[in-house]
Amino acid sequence: MTDALSLVDDWGPEKIVVVSHRRTGMKGVLVIDNTARGVGKGGTRMGPNVSVGEIARLARVMTWKWAGVDLFYGGAKAGIVADPASPDKEAVLRAFARALSNEVPREYVMGLDMGLTEDDAAVIQDELGDRGAAVGTPGHLGGVAYDKLGVTGYGVAEAADAAAGHLELPLSGSRVAVQGFGAVGHAAALRFAELGATIVAVSTARGALHDPSGLDVHALRAAREEHGDAFVSRHHQGTLLPPGQELTVDCDVLVPAALQDVIDEATAHRIKARLVVEGANLPTSPQAQTILAERGITVVPDFIANAGGVVAAAFAMDARYSGFRPESAAIFETVSQRLRANALAVLEAARHGATTPHLAGRRLAEERVAAAMRSKGRLARH
Repeated sequence: MTDALSLVDDWGPEKIVVVSHRRTGMKGVLVIDNTARGVGKGGTRMGPNVSVGEIARLARVMTWKWAGVDLFYGGAKAGIVADPASPDKEAVLRAFARALSNEVPREYVMGLDMGLTEDDAAVIQDELGDRGAAVGTPGHLGGVAYDKLGVTGYGVAEAADAAAGHLELPLSGSRVAVQGFGAVGHAAALRFAELGATIVAVSTARGALHDPSGLDVHALRAAREEHGDAFVSRHHQGTLLPPGQELTVDCDVLVPAALQDVIDEATAHRIKARLVVEGANLPTSPQAQTILAERGITVVPDFIANAGGVVAAAFAMDARYSGFRPESAAIFETVSQRLRANALAVLEAARHGATTPHLAGRRLAEERVAAAMRSKGRLARH
């Protein structure tokens, strides 16, 4: 069991709120990590194995992500211990929202993460009677539909294109393997294809499809819509591999866009890509990052590469009480500009500092957060 006090360090968390509701069986947690640069903002996830420690880690990632793209919100995350496929999902979600009515939306604005949909964001708004309580609602309610727009995956591919150019590795013609073919992975694959790359592998929890000559991304998307994760075993193209083997196929660019902690030390030794672009949060361990750097494999960190979602969230935050829907063209343009620039800045900082991109990017984000904490008198005076 996680000792919440043991999670506190120089940056946060500022607040950990554990809530429950006997009638629905709801159990959940909100972690507000650091609000020096603005109100806490981060996704809300639902899963049977959600833990305080997991949510705290993800809240810290949000602190660095907002600072990394230089947008003025704070790191936070929430989680609900429940099966998203349960028929009681809405009752549990409403109980969770009510339990956090003291914090939402004054200190934390809910968003979407694993297990929640756009309609769930609308339910949260409805339960609290406040359009400002959540973002990620459907477009017909004035929200920014991140998943349908595919902004996070789009940003991953844009960051990858900038990083590939930095390595003098033209993305057009490069072979790309994508772990995960959900909202982020499939949107990234589509953008990679538009940029001229060849998708040689994709995966779901059911396995991976691999074809060195390239997979038809549009056909894969249609198959996924028809069969769900099982499409990998029903699609006519490619060879079916066990889950995880897509990480080590022969490719130029690897995009882990599924779960956290998938690239450990052993896997890092077997990766063949020249460039790893982290589409998921926390997909590589610190030890793996060191090994990849020693092998000359460049990594674009998660809080830089997958920050397209937070850029879109910033637009959504601005529009919460507006009668106007944010323009998607402006969102995509800003995602491209911010992520390309930040990817190059972090890789350059890593090269000049002879360190890993994770450490270089983290240092940049820390400097921005520390400056805000200092100005607001939140740091100890020596």
